[in-house]
Amino acid sequence: MDKIESVKQYQNYVDKKSPNSPILKNCFNAFWVGGLICSIGQIILDFCKTRGFDTQISGTIVSIILIGISAFLTGLNLFNKIGKFAGAGSLIPITGFANSIVSPAMEYKSEGYVMGVGGKMFTVAGPVLVFGISASILVGIVYLIFNTQSITLV
Repeated sequence: MDKIESVKQYQNYVDKKSPNSPILKNCFNAFWVGGLICSIGQIILDFCKTRGFDTQISGTIVSIILIGISAFLTGLNLFNKIGKFAGAGSLIPITGFANSIVSPAMEYKSEGYVMGVGGKMFTVAGPVLVFGISASILVGIVYLIFNTQSITLV
């Protein structure tokens, strides 16, 4: 019983010392910053389409530009400030992924380009890549199996 009481006391202490998170303000900031990033992407997409590029090429150009901007802002240490302000809104998948690759690369730059930058660049993004590639292989195998069966049945 003594252990349970000390756990309750500790939890009360933590609750008193922990700052309350302004949830509505955080959600609002995430919403408008994420929307701004998506709007910038849409503006670039529309600009590319007016220049005569098809949708697929335009989407590729948008991805490249957003990754470049995110990497550049990470290099200037501005992306982290945006992330603190906007939270999940700044982690729109493409910009957040670029940040997760550039940040460790900059942090371990002092260890050299091969062992530092090259070795540590994918410490955060590596598991995401492994899971994504593995999942796509499994989905491809399942698709191949069911697609092959439907061809032989017809």
